[in-house]
Amino acid sequence: MGRLVESLAPELDCHVVGVLDEAENAAGAGLTDAMARTADVAVDFTTPDAVRQNIGRYTALKLNAVIGTTGWTSDRAALREEAERAGIGIVAAANFSIGAVLFEAIAADAARRLAARPEFGAFLHETHHDKKIDAPSGTALSIKSMMESAGYSRKIDVASSRVGFVPGIHTVGFDGPSETIMLTHSVRDRGTFARGALLAATWVKGRRGWFTMRDVLGLSTDE
Repeated sequence: MGRLVESLAPELDCHVVGVLDEAENAAGAGLTDAMARTADVAVDFTTPDAVRQNIGRYTALKLNAVIGTTGWTSDRAALREEAERAGIGIVAAANFSIGAVLFEAIAADAARRLAARPEFGAFLHETHHDKKIDAPSGTALSIKSMMESAGYSRKIDVASSRVGFVPGIHTVGFDGPSETIMLTHSVRDRGTFARGALLAATWVKGRRGWFTMRDVLGLSTDE
């Protein structure tokens, strides 16, 4: 993801001023005052442990950030409070694909419409490459949460598959006695995540607060 962000940055009129990997940024040591002075926004595709350390550095340096790492939901509230107290801007999202974010809204609208039809049960299936650690994915959990917030109070069965090199497929289905409604979003390559992260970086420059891609795209910010 880091290499993709770097290669696609010129496409969105962005300039990469520095790159930090696990060796150069152990315990956040690479996030220095000098680095912060040359950057407007950090783009963070790392690991859950690294995010916990990096956010402390972003707040200390007053450096806005875009965070695409997943698997740190349990620390979200505390890290959000820390960032908001420091007065920086952060866009944190499980999925930076513009289509995936819009898909969440579409799935929520379908759930809202079908909530009053008890004969329709709901399911959600997601497939990712076999190196993805979290299952269900952060995107799947976000879709499920959006559907529930939209008023669908019945069980939503969630299943995950990890195989090969699949960038990401999410399917939401509503099954009735004689028919099935299916909604699917498929990612063809990871460039969509990099472009979304760069769009978020452009958007969050100079802003303060904790945001999601729904804010970036002007959708409802209810979580």
